[in-house]
Amino acid sequence: MATEKITAETRTEFGKGAARRIRREDKIPAVVYGHGGDPIHVTLPGHETMMALKHHGPNALLELSIDGKTQLALTKQVQLDSVRRLIEHVDFIAVKAGEKVTVEVPIVIVGEAAPETLVTTERDVVALEAEATHVPESVEVSVEGAEAGTQITAGELTLPEGTTLAADPELLVVHISQAQTAAQLEAELEAAEAEAGITHEEHEEAEAAEAAPAEEPEAAAAPEAE
Repeated sequence: MATEKITAETRTEFGKGAARRIRREDKIPAVVYGHGGDPIHVTLPGHETMMALKHHGPNALLELSIDGKTQLALTKQVQLDSVRRLIEHVDFIAVKAGEKVTVEVPIVIVGEAAPETLVTTERDVVALEAEATHVPESVEVSVEGAEAGTQITAGELTLPEGTTLAADPELLVVHISQAQTAAQLEAELEAAEAEAGITHEEHEEAEAAEAAPAEEPEAAAAPEAE
């Protein structure tokens, strides 16, 4: 697992006002927790941090330089602005090389299931235990050729080397079901409309009236020649 080296600045101002001032300078407020010490409040360079988190995913490992000291920091939570999608704040966990951590790793579906089936991902992530410096970016789940009725649990996943499952092995991850035909979808729609008391009589009459050709007015009688 690659690490990104970023120089952080310690900060002593807190609160919403201070955070807004930091963001106006294209920087990101952050906190590093862990190892029994007091939380370390820092400010990170905005663009550099954003690119590091984008490239290395939700469990990005950063090598922070804080007051001349190096600290490995594993990303724990990233807060985004809901409208602009900019990073507002980041929480990290201080880690050491060789230390075991429990993380949630994204699940990626690969392969094509059998024809006329529907693949449903029941879980987007799975909890794993891994070395802090070797956290996998994802766990691949193959559904190649899977027939309807297939269920894949957490215990059946092929985990990356050096990791162990930290979730319930019976946890359902992926379910393969039979895809509905157009006739089945139409029947379900009709049943739902009937249950809701919706009728199509008036609608059909209106459509028929619109489709009918308009009657041409009778031609006026020609005047008699004098």
